[in-house]
Amino acid sequence: MDPAAAASLNTGYVLKEGETFVVANRQGDIEGGADGHFHNDTRMLSRFCLRLGDTSPVLLSSYVTRDNVFFVAHMTNRLLPPLGGTSTGEGLVYIKRVRFLHDDRMYERIKLLNYGSQPAHVPLCMEIAADFSDMFEVRGSTRQRRGELLPVEVLERGQVFRYRGLDQELRTSCVSFSDRPDHLDASEASYVIALAPGARRVVFVEVGSELASVDRSRFRTAAAQARKRMRLRNRRSARVCSEGPLFNDWMERSRADLTMLTSELDTGPYPYAGIPWFSTPFGRDAVITALQTLWLDPELARGVLTFLARHQAQEESSFMDSSPGKIMHETRKGEMSALGELPFGRYYGGVDTTPLFVGLAGAYLERTGDRLLIDAIWPALEAATSWIERVCDANPSGFLDYARGESSGLSNQGWKDSSDSVFHADGRAPQGPIALVEVQGYAFAALRAMAQMARMRGLDDRAAAWSQRAERLRAEVERLFWMPTSKFYGIAIDGNGELCAVRASNAGHLLYSGLPDNRRAAAVTSQLLDAPFFSGWGVRTLAQDQVHYNPMSYHNGSVWPHDSAICAAGIAAYGPRSGAVRLLRGAFEAAVHFNMRLPELFCGFPRSHGSAPVAYPVACLPQAWAAGSAFMLVQACLGISIDGAHAQIQLDRPQLPIGIDEIVVRRVPIAATHVHLVLKRLNDRVGVFVEGPGTDSVSVRIKG
Repeated sequence: MDPAAAASLNTGYVLKEGETFVVANRQGDIEGGADGHFHNDTRMLSRFCLRLGDTSPVLLSSYVTRDNVFFVAHMTNRLLPPLGGTSTGEGLVYIKRVRFLHDDRMYERIKLLNYGSQPAHVPLCMEIAADFSDMFEVRGSTRQRRGELLPVEVLERGQVFRYRGLDQELRTSCVSFSDRPDHLDASEASYVIALAPGARRVVFVEVGSELASVDRSRFRTAAAQARKRMRLRNRRSARVCSEGPLFNDWMERSRADLTMLTSELDTGPYPYAGIPWFSTPFGRDAVITALQTLWLDPELARGVLTFLARHQAQEESSFMDSSPGKIMHETRKGEMSALGELPFGRYYGGVDTTPLFVGLAGAYLERTGDRLLIDAIWPALEAATSWIERVCDANPSGFLDYARGESSGLSNQGWKDSSDSVFHADGRAPQGPIALVEVQGYAFAALRAMAQMARMRGLDDRAAAWSQRAERLRAEVERLFWMPTSKFYGIAIDGNGELCAVRASNAGHLLYSGLPDNRRAAAVTSQLLDAPFFSGWGVRTLAQDQVHYNPMSYHNGSVWPHDSAICAAGIAAYGPRSGAVRLLRGAFEAAVHFNMRLPELFCGFPRSHGSAPVAYPVACLPQAWAAGSAFMLVQACLGISIDGAHAQIQLDRPQLPIGIDEIVVRRVPIAATHVHLVLKRLNDRVGVFVEGPGTDSVSVRIKG
C-alpha cells in the first residue's frame, strides 16, 4: 500500500449505504489512493475534488453526523484572483459541503455565502475522474491487462463515465449537476459564481448509475428518506446507556457504525466486515459480530444464519477451497473475481467459519427460542457438521485442520490469516495441514450446540454421539496443545504432529469456547492480563517474549479489539469479572483516543503515562467486529445471558465498568416483548431492576 493510500484511511471520512460506500479526506475530496466512491467492489469515482481556482478551500471543520448519514465540511476561501474587476480577500466566502448516500447514489450540496462587504466572484471547480478499478487493484494487486475505458460523454449538465470490463460488463458512473457549469469537459466542471454581499448560492451534484434532473427538492426528499431509513434500522437493537457522557458516546458510535455497516439483504440484515477493504459479506466476521450483539439484537444473527445457510458450499473446488457443507468465507462482485483472476467471487477458505456458524445457531436458539429458524436451516447445520466431522476424521488426532487448495487462496485460514501468523517457537514455518487451537474450541462448541439442538428435536441418539465426539476432542486438545512449562496452550499443531509452541491470543478464544478445565483456564487468564500480552489498551495477538513479535505487525503483536473482547468473554466465563472490567477499561480509553471509533486493529506498543495508542496505517475504520467488541465487553462485565424460550434474564456475578455507577439497557428484546434493564452500583454489589411494559412476563435471576 502506498503511503498516500495508507494515510487516507486514518485521516478521512467514510459513508456507507447498501452496496455503496465513499472514502474521502477531511474536506470531502476523493483524491485517489484508497479514496473513492465504490459500488459492488468497483471504484466508480477515483477523483472528486473541490477547488476555488487553483487552490483548495481552507478547512474549518468537518465531521460525520452521529447517525452516520451525513458528511459535513465547513470551509472558507483563500485569497481569490481578481475576477469581475475585484479580488476577494481571504476568509470572506463560507463554503458548506453536505454529502450522503441513498439508493446507491451519492448526493452532494455545495453552499457558498459571501460575508464580505464587497461583491465576490468565486471560481468554483470540481475535478472529476473515474478509473473503475477493482477493489483488489485499489488494495495493490497488479493486473496484466484491463478492460476499456470508453470516452467520457459530456452533456449540458452532466458527465457519463463508462468502462467495459474484460468480463464484458459495462459499468457506468454518471455525474449530474443542478446548474449548468460555465465550463464542462471530461475531467472538470467549473463555475464563476457572482455573490453580492450577504448573498448565497447552492449547487447540487449527484453521482450514480444514471443521470438525473438534480434540484433542491430532490436533495431534501432523498436526505429525509436516508435519515429515516437509518433511524429505523438503528431502532432494531437495544441501547446501552449510562450516566457517563464519554462512555455513552462510545456505545452510540459503536451502535451507529454497526447500523451503517449492516446491509439489508433479502435474507435479512447482514453486517459487512469493514471499510474500505472488506465492505462485503464475510462469513467469520459476520458470525462473530452477530455473537457480540446477540444479547442486544438477535435479528442480526438471524440474518447472518439465513444468508450463510443459503450460500453454503455444494461442490468440491480447490480453487474456491470449497467442499459440501462448508460455510462461505467471503464473496465479491468485482471484475477480477468474476473473471476468476482471484478466487473470492465466492470463497470458502476459512477453517473456522463453519463451526462458528453452527455455534451461532445454538446460541441464537438459546437466546430466542426460535425453533422455526433452526428447523429451516437444519439441513445446512447437518451438512456443516458433516464437513467438520469429515475433516476431523482425516486428521490423526481428530482435529479440524486446513491446507489451502491452490496458491491463489489464503495460506492461513483462521482469523489470523496473514502468511506469517502461524509459526514454530524457533520461527520456522509449519508444515500443513495446520490445526489451530482456537478452531478446536469452535469445533467443540459446535458439536455441543448440535447435541443441544438435536435433543430439542428429539434426536437423542445423534445428540449423544455429538456430545461424545465433543468430549473426545476436548481430551485431545488438553493432551496435545497444553504446554506444561509455559502453562499455556500452543497456537497450532502442524501436519507432522508437532506443536507450534507459541503463546498467542488464540488461547483466549479457547476459553470463550468453554473447552479448558478451570485450572488451566486460570493459568491462561493470568497471562493474558499480564504485561507480555496486555498492552494497557488491549490483549496483544502475540506475547512480547515470542519470536516474530512486532507491535507494528498485522497479527504478531498488534491489538485487535474483537480479539480482546473474545478473550474478555472467555476470562469472565471462568473466573472473576474483574479481568473483563480491566479489558473494557483499556478498550474504552483507547476508543477515546480514536474519536470513539475503535479501528480494526492498532499497534501493540505498551501503554505509558500520557501516551496514546498508535494507529495501524491501513486498518479498516469502521470495522464491524471492532464496533461490536464494545457490546461483548459490556456483556462480559455484566454477565448477562438471556433464555428466550423461558423469557428469563440471568446475571451472573455482574460488575459495572470502572467509573460507571449505573447502566441502563433499553428495549432488550425477549420473547414477544421488550424490557429495560437497570443496573446500579450499591456499595460493593450491583443491584438489578427491570422496567417497561413487558416486566410481568419476564423473570430475572441473579447469581453471585
